[in-house]
Amino acid sequence: MGATSKSFRQSVSLPARLAKRVKSLAKSRRTSANRVMVDLIESGIEAKEQEKQRFFALASRLTESKDAAERDRLKKELARMTFGE
Repeated sequence: MGATSKSFRQSVSLPARLAKRVKSLAKSRRTSANRVMVDLIESGIEAKEQEKQRFFALASRLTESKDAAERDRLKKELARMTFGE
């Protein structure tokens, strides 16, 4: 979160188990639970963006590949990313 960005108040209900983990992380990092949640959300959004970029890179490689074995491997990897193991 940049110094010039405006903060908005947002109420979030967390399951008790998750709230306990957030508080524990905050205590170990010596910061607030709010800061921990912001960091986790930012990390999660970044991870999703990276996953999306990886998916599109694999799809691009699939369309450009002439090797049948590589195309099969890329198809399987894309299927795993889309549908899970």
